[in-house]
Amino acid sequence: MSTHLLTPRMASVLERIQRARRRPFHALTPEQARVAYATAAEVLDMPRARLARVEDLSVPVSSAVTLPARRYRAHAEARGTLLYLHGGGFTIGGLETHDSLCRQLALHSGAEVLALDYRLAPEHRFPTAVEDAWAALRWLHARGRTLGFDTQRLAVGGDSAGGTLAAVAAILARDHDLPLRAQLLITPGTAAHADTASHRLFANGFLLDATTIEWFFEQYIERSMRSDWRFAPLHAGDLDGVAPAAILLAECDPLVDEGLAYADRLRAAGVEVALDLVRGVTHDFIKMGRVLDEARHAQAWLGSSLKRTFEP
Repeated sequence: MSTHLLTPRMASVLERIQRARRRPFHALTPEQARVAYATAAEVLDMPRARLARVEDLSVPVSSAVTLPARRYRAHAEARGTLLYLHGGGFTIGGLETHDSLCRQLALHSGAEVLALDYRLAPEHRFPTAVEDAWAALRWLHARGRTLGFDTQRLAVGGDSAGGTLAAVAAILARDHDLPLRAQLLITPGTAAHADTASHRLFANGFLLDATTIEWFFEQYIERSMRSDWRFAPLHAGDLDGVAPAAILLAECDPLVDEGLAYADRLRAAGVEVALDLVRGVTHDFIKMGRVLDEARHAQAWLGSSLKRTFEP
């Protein structure tokens, strides 16, 4: 096991998590996993920052379906709007689990953040989450101005599975001429089969284990459909003309190789890419700002990247 790659603080965090002896998500039902994740999600996160405005609202994603969402504005005036899609393997997570992170992104960027509570698997399997994310982005572009959002400067972002959804939404935006200033991809999944060297190297003991990844995949998508680019954007036929990307990766993450490969494909397509590969940390480190300096620095980096994107 390559635990020598971890920073001392990251190794200590993993030891504390292991001592807690929580049952892994793959040993739980989806409902139990959601409760377990919600209970622990913000334990290591920054305290929820006080912002000028935090408001719950609803976003229609079809004629019959309206989803919960939450808007965050750090100051009286905001420049730009980020649609944020939470992580959780398409199966767990929601507005509460990522509230602290969304507040930090709003605080550091000066932009408004709209977090979407998209529908989860296995009740809603692929491609429902993709359709929800894309419908919310279209709604924000078409109707957001009536609610006070800055729709002239739009971006999409997310972490882990939410990063996958953000990358896919950016491709769909390109295909449908919906103007995006940026995509923020935090430790995203981009490949179909979890078969890279980093998946093997960090398969066990680095927070996101191989068995849990496969459990998430099984909840969300049929094996025969995993090469669909809406699940694995690394396999999209063409990335020319998608929005500039800010990509945040963790060195000790099973997903790091596919994140690097996606950054390379974007660059090869002529897309502007800002990449931050954070050494010695694991998947989901971005939500550990209470204990990791690297998380706080990464949140600031993401905010600065978004702020630059939204400058006139």
